[in-house]
Amino acid sequence: MEMNGAEIAVQCLIEEGVEHVFGYPGGSVLYIYDAIYKQDRFQHILVRHEQAAVHAADAYSRCSDKIGVVLVTSGPGVTNAVTGLATAYMDSIPMVILTGQVPTTAIGQDAFQECDTVGITRPCVKHNFLVKDVKDLALTMKKAFYIARTGRPGPVLVDIPKDVSLARCEYFYPETIEMRSYKPVEKGHLGQIKKAAQLLQAAERPVIYAGGGVILSDAAAELTALVNELGYPCTNTLMGLGGFPASNPKFLGMLGMHGTYEANMAMHHCDVLIAVGARFDDRVIGNPENFGSRPRKIIHIDIDPSSISKRVKVDVPIVGSVREVLIELLAQLGGTEPSRPVKSNAGALAAWWAQINEWRGRKSLAYELSDTLIKPQQVIEKIWELTGGDAYVTSDVGQHQMWAAQYYRFDKPRRWINSGGLGTMGVGLPYAMGVLKAHPGADVICVTGDGSIQMNLQELSTCKQYHLPVKILSLNNRYLGMVRQWQQIDYSSRYSESYMDALPDFVKLAEAYGHVGIRIDKPSEVEPALREALRLKDRLVFLDIITDPTENVWPMVKAGKGLTEMLLGSEDL
Repeated sequence: MEMNGAEIAVQCLIEEGVEHVFGYPGGSVLYIYDAIYKQDRFQHILVRHEQAAVHAADAYSRCSDKIGVVLVTSGPGVTNAVTGLATAYMDSIPMVILTGQVPTTAIGQDAFQECDTVGITRPCVKHNFLVKDVKDLALTMKKAFYIARTGRPGPVLVDIPKDVSLARCEYFYPETIEMRSYKPVEKGHLGQIKKAAQLLQAAERPVIYAGGGVILSDAAAELTALVNELGYPCTNTLMGLGGFPASNPKFLGMLGMHGTYEANMAMHHCDVLIAVGARFDDRVIGNPENFGSRPRKIIHIDIDPSSISKRVKVDVPIVGSVREVLIELLAQLGGTEPSRPVKSNAGALAAWWAQINEWRGRKSLAYELSDTLIKPQQVIEKIWELTGGDAYVTSDVGQHQMWAAQYYRFDKPRRWINSGGLGTMGVGLPYAMGVLKAHPGADVICVTGDGSIQMNLQELSTCKQYHLPVKILSLNNRYLGMVRQWQQIDYSSRYSESYMDALPDFVKLAEAYGHVGIRIDKPSEVEPALREALRLKDRLVFLDIITDPTENVWPMVKAGKGLTEMLLGSEDL
């Protein structure tokens, strides 16, 4: 069957089982949009800014096992999408992005709305393609989906010149793909896995440190089985929350810059550490010299060999899919049932748990309630209680992100959707849109701040058009909160450009877009307002929650400091 390039691109999406495409039209992709108009197999979601399209597709992937797909035009359409691409790339999120390009004859001629898409996006995608011949388009699309979802996942971009989308050829879409230059390893080396099992069984002060790789490889069940089998403490990174149930008594909480005292102290003082789908980044271990000041054996499981020993030298590297490696590791340890604790180190392990429980006694997440000021921690704890911990929570970036991570106790994977590596403000609302397209009818809570929400506020219009009933919890402290906190601690309270002294009336703004707006400024109003928002199942509700502007996120490990140098409160300043 002969098709033009636009029809081929659309048919390839149908072959891949794509159900939603997020995008914004423009001149170089109008043939593709015309082909979309003629089909009824997937829905196109018209966003109001290309950055939001990529964020929404990103969240669509994070919360499901589907591949988010984006379609944008050339030039500014591409450059507007770059922030979203970098966000997804840093967190290893699989996506396919189709971009329009000027005709092949005009490339390099400074044509209208031309940019070097391949060059601009090369540092922030897993791979990209420029299709110069329509005969290559179907195979390129197959490669794009394959590369995006295999190995260490990531966004893959396909740049399609306008004349390629008009040219015609015979259509054929391969069922499978084989790439000589790309063969990711799935199975871990059995000898290394046996070494890891021996180290774990002999450990006296062990810690299981799990990151986003557990979520991406759908290995939460295997991680939980490993923790139960060994009886060892487990801590999660920001990206790994939900990979191990927060309600499990073996969970130490999140570690790192704003992690719990017990998690950070256990991480520092352990004698055997197994890193599962995590990368020892600066926000997790702090100063590498401080972290390396105590001897320990380190096992590192990761799909990406370049991540192993990148920041911290490890003793037992295991390259492979987290899920596949954990399955084999469990087999080496004797099974997947939580019925046989390791006997050889039982006494030492009991002493280790006693030490951990002593650290827990510091209650590093405790905070003081107020009769007059709303504490942001209180809002998060209350929404966790009212949703039974079962909501999908998206967040922007800043203090509110850390409070959500600390106080919403995630028991399930793929429920916590946030920008970890790049730390992108403005993701929260488009993330919530993507989650609702993947999970219609779910409770989706967007935790944001008065600064972050304004970066993609125009997407309230998209939510209205597509009936996306997000519940927006804006913890409004009238500051760029995390900036203000750092300025207080490190810059002698010189609050340079961190005060938002021209904020809109968010309630009226939400209402102008056709949504429900509620303003809360008293602690007694928090629970009734949250209940009302959750009751309005079919409406987007914007909760403008006026919180204590002086509240800081504790604990905190300052940049350049080690895990043992935590600030537990303002008294440590």
